[in-house]
Parts: sequence; C-alpha cells; structure tokens
Amino acid sequence: MKREGGGLATAGAAPVDGGGGAGTARLLLWLVVTALGVRQLVALLRLPPGERFLDLEAWAAFGGVPRPSGELYADGGYSGTPFAALVLTPLKRAGEQGLGLGWTFGTLLLVVAVGVVAARALPRPAQGRTVLPAVPVAVALLLLSLPVRNTFFLGQTSVLPVLLVLLGCCVTRDARARGALIGMAAAFQPALLLFAVFLWCTGHRRAAGWNAGVFGAAAALAWAVLPEDSAAYWLRHPAGLGLGDPAEVANQSLYGLVLRLGLSGPVALLVLLAVAAVVCHVGLRRAVRYAEDGQTLLAVALTGCVAVAVAPVSWQHQLLWVLLTVAGRAGRGASDRYVWPVAVVLVMTLPARMLLPNMELLSPVRDNILLLTAVAAACCVPFLRRAEREFARPRPTVHAPPGASRLRGVPLLPFWRRVLTRPNLLLELLLIRVGYSAYSQVRMAAAGSRATAEAHGEQIHAIERFLLLDIEHRVNHAVVRTGWLEGFLNFYYTSFHFVVPLTVLGVLYVRRPDAYRWARTALGFATLLALLGFWLYPLAPPRLMPALGFIDTVHGVQDFSRPDYGSLTAFTNQYAAMPSLHFGWSLWCGVVVVALAPKLWMRLLGLLHPLFTVCAIVGTANHWVLDAVGGAMVVAAGFGLVHVLAGPRPRVRTGGMRKPAPQPAPGAGPVPEAVRHGATRAKGAGGGEPEAEGEGGRVPSPG
Repeated sequence: MKREGGGLATAGAAPVDGGGGAGTARLLLWLVVTALGVRQLVALLRLPPGERFLDLEAWAAFGGVPRPSGELYADGGYSGTPFAALVLTPLKRAGEQGLGLGWTFGTLLLVVAVGVVAARALPRPAQGRTVLPAVPVAVALLLLSLPVRNTFFLGQTSVLPVLLVLLGCCVTRDARARGALIGMAAAFQPALLLFAVFLWCTGHRRAAGWNAGVFGAAAALAWAVLPEDSAAYWLRHPAGLGLGDPAEVANQSLYGLVLRLGLSGPVALLVLLAVAAVVCHVGLRRAVRYAEDGQTLLAVALTGCVAVAVAPVSWQHQLLWVLLTVAGRAGRGASDRYVWPVAVVLVMTLPARMLLPNMELLSPVRDNILLLTAVAAACCVPFLRRAEREFARPRPTVHAPPGASRLRGVPLLPFWRRVLTRPNLLLELLLIRVGYSAYSQVRMAAAGSRATAEAHGEQIHAIERFLLLDIEHRVNHAVVRTGWLEGFLNFYYTSFHFVVPLTVLGVLYVRRPDAYRWARTALGFATLLALLGFWLYPLAPPRLMPALGFIDTVHGVQDFSRPDYGSLTAFTNQYAAMPSLHFGWSLWCGVVVVALAPKLWMRLLGLLHPLFTVCAIVGTANHWVLDAVGGAMVVAAGFGLVHVLAGPRPRVRTGGMRKPAPQPAPGAGPVPEAVRHGATRAKGAGGGEPEAEGEGGRVPSPG
C-alpha cells in the first residue's frame, strides 16, 4: 500500500477484454443493464404517487407546503442527516413528477459510476483477459441488489456515499481530496466515520484528518442553517436512532438484532457494546491487512460492512457494502471459488424467505441474514492474500475425460465437462433452496382458469377412454371402500414426495459425488420442463372434475360452488397436474437407485417407490394416468439433456484396476500428483470419491 500522496489501490485496473467474442459479450451485457434500468424506471412510474419515493417525499414536502424549521424529523418520515437535507434543498423547487424522474435518472447514473469504479478496482486476473466484461456485470448486479432497489423505491441518497468512498480510496491519489470525499460521505451517513480509523491505521493520517475535518465542517454548516433540525438529529435521535422502529427487520444492525432477540436494559447494552467492539477490532484489522495486500476494494467493502453492523440503525438501502465483498477471493479450489460470490449475490438480490424455510427455528437467521452476511464478511470469511499461490491459480477441478455417446444416433454437445469431485455443501443447499422457492412461485403463477383446466381434463379423459386407460374412477372408489389402503395411499402421497428424493440426493452426495452431479442436474432439467407443462397446459385433476364423481381422499370434499374450491388454492396451483412431478420425481429416484445401487435387493426396493407413487396419485384422484406418462417423459428428457450436454455418466468399477487419470480444466495447470495417482482410485466399501472409467464402457484389461 502506498503512503501519503499515493492511491490506496496497488493492484491496478482489470485489463480490457479484446477480441470479437468479448465485444459481443460486452454489448449483450450492456443491453441487459439497459433493460434492467428501464424496468426499474417503469416499475416506479407505475406506482401511484403516494407509494413511491416515500423518504424523498417526506423530505421534499410535495404539495407546495415546505416544512418549517424544526419539523424535518417531527413525524419520523425523513431519516437522512441535516446536511443531506441542506445540500438537496434546491431540488425542492422541482415538482413531484419532475423531481421523481430526475432523482431516478440521477440514481441510475450513480449506480453506473459505482459499478465502473468498483470493476476497475478489482485485482488483476491471472490470465490476460477476463471471463466476462467486469463493468456491465458489476452494474447489473448493483441494479438487481436489494439496497439499490430500495434506494429507487424510497428515494434515498445511500448510493452517493458509497461512490464518494470508492472515489476517495480507489481513484484519487491526493490525501486532501481523499479525506474530503470520505468525510463528505460520512456527512450523509455518519457511520462511515469509521473510515477515518481505517485511513489512520493504514498510514494515511493526513487523509484521516481531512476526513474528520470535512465531516465536522459539514455538520457545523448544517447546524448553523438548520439548528433545530440538527439538534433533533444529533441530540434527540443520535445519528438517526429513533427515526423509525429500530427493532424492525429492515434495520440490519447489531442494535436491531439485540432488540429482535428480546434483550433490553443494561444486559442488552453490555452485549451490544461487547459484540460491536469485537466486530470493529477484528473487521478493521482484516480490512487493514487486505489494504496492505493491495486489495483495496475488498478492504473498503469490509470497512463498510463493519460500519453498517455497528451503526445504531442500518436500513436495507445502506447495505451495498456487502455486495462489494464479492471482490474477495475465498476458496483454494476452483470448485469452491464461486461459493462466496454466489452466496452474497443470492443474499443481496432475493428475499430472505426464498433463502431459508419459514420455520420458527430459523427465524433469527432469516430475519438477520443481511447483517450476518456483513459480519461474516468482515470477521470470518478467509479471503486469500495475493501472495498465496491459489489466489491467481486455484487448485484445478477433477474432470472425467470426454468420450463418445453410448447411444447410437445421439450426438453429444459437451458444453460441460463432467466434474468428479463433490460440490460445496453450503452452496448446494443454498441453490436447492432457492431453486425450489423459484419453482414454487412459477408453479403458482402458471395457474390457468377453471374453465380451461376443466376443458383440458375432459380432453385427457377422452384420450384415456380411447386408449382404454380410464381406470381412475374404478381405482379411486376401490381405494375408498378399503379403509387401510386409503390411509396408506394418503400417507404415502403426502409424506414421501420430498423425503425420498432428498434422501437419495444426500446419499449420493456422501457416497457418489460424481453421480450426485449427474442425478441432480437431470432432476433440475425435468423440473424445469414440468414447469413449462404447467404453464402451457393447465389441467384439472380428477378430484376437481365435478361431473365425474371422484372422491378426494387427501384433501376432503371440495366446494365446487366456490371458484377457488376453498383455501387450498391460495397455497398451491391446483391445476399443475400435467406432467405429474409426484410420479416424475419418484421415477427419477427409481432410475438413480437402479443405476447406482450395488445390490440387487436395493434396486428392487428402488422400483417400489415409483410403483407405490403411481398407485397413490391415481387412487387418491390427484392425477390422471396420462399425468404419470407425462412425468416419465420429462424425467427421460432430463436424463437425455444431461447425456447430450455433459456426455455419458462415468461408471465405477468394483475391482481394483486403476482408471485413466482425470483431465484438468483448460488453462488450470497440471493435475496434482496426489490427484492423478490417488484420488482416482476406487476406494473401499467405506465410500469416498469414485473414479471415472473409460468412455463407452469399462477400461479394457491389459493384454
């Protein structure tokens, strides 16, 4: 790190991509950025005037009646600093519509500027060119993030302090300018005074002095012009405390966490001070260490995470620092390098209810997930130093050698190289949870009208009568007449749909990591194809066809006089019947068990699950027979897509013969000796990672 007069960053700007392919990728990404910006603008303009720019309206006092001095914080609607209100006072002359549009376009420009500065401050990649143009990717992630979306919606200034700090730390080399920029940022968001400590600890003491001086001058100026409002902000509501309910989930600070945990009184104060002191000490030490290592953007992001954690209130629109921590590189293996960036992007772009189930046990984590991510980044995540070997060249991922298709006439499009190693468990669980949440929402959105679904039900029933497959009514009434069978099928229908697939995935993850990726990807493809079927062909199941006389043994009698058939429709799409994922997922389990189980009795047991499932879905009147056929088709298509895109599944030998050494990824360097000679051997019955055989079959015996 440079000292006084020098820039904080020493890594240099990321090189500019060259070549036609990179130019096309850059153009497409900028088109995506433009689409995101336009979508944000349209979404804001479609809101009624009273539901957009809520904080901006509280400050600007639309309607021609300006707020008298001393009433800026009277009703708690405005939560910014008096200096921010003073600086933006000239904008009050604009009308509501003009100010809103100008504010939106100005915020868009600020977001683009933050993305440009952040992308240029990234450490130089090991190779001569980046995989994707960094600037449009950074701007797109910023536009998708929850803080930026809240900034647009509320009309807040929280992007401006981030830009000022980045300019001071990553662009300017003059100590006075650096301190002035960061001090101005602290005047908008007082918690950023912590950057003065950061500057002091990194040897930039002159800049730290300018930081404190500019902040003090800005606060004094605001106090002179707005004395009553300044007194209310700094004395009655210290640094914004009390402006709004600090116990709300939107306040992602340690103080908000303590309140949400139900602590109060001296004990709460002592706990808060102790935890805040630890976070400040550990987080600032790590930030200084990474700044001295030349990772300026990461150091700035960690300091910002500490600031929002220890501030009395840190609303969601002030947490943009967490997203900037993707600049750090965590994970020594190539397969682990994406764990932290993906986790941060998901946390910063998706609602917490999509990341964690709605369970009381998980509510402390779900309600504070942004704060916990900020604290983890500042204090816990082991980001690599530039001097470490894996910083520029992570340990390569072990791949199966490419081979020919085992199916004649089926061409391979090997876009993916088949990975043999076990994926990261945390990332896998997070992606499974997010994928299922997205599946549930799309499934709900795909609900068609009752008339269309019943018309499709009549079509399916007619086709089954023609094919002599219309056995649902006889089976359903036979089940109802047999009490023990009805109870068993109801239990099987409601209990095993999720338990068995998750169990199979868990066993594969532990015992067969190569097969886990193959099976998991096939299941994902099958589910996506099923969603397409729900969208294009909403279908009423037999139990929702009032003229056919079916009995719903699981949900009870439906009130067909009500359009939604009762409250059940509010929780799930009643017309997502074709294809049947109840049967599709059970068939997937059966195929995986038959293909991978080492014992014959295990394979036979695996076949029982799809058999029982098809009996359950037909006997309980929840699906037509052709729904099961559709489920089988999407599962077959899922396995077929994996075969075409990634090649044949590597087979595991039961003997001790050594297999071909796995090939490293292009440009990843040679495979380590231990991996080539040890990791690809078949291990004992205790498990371990299997090895890949030669493509097209087993490795031929010598001689």
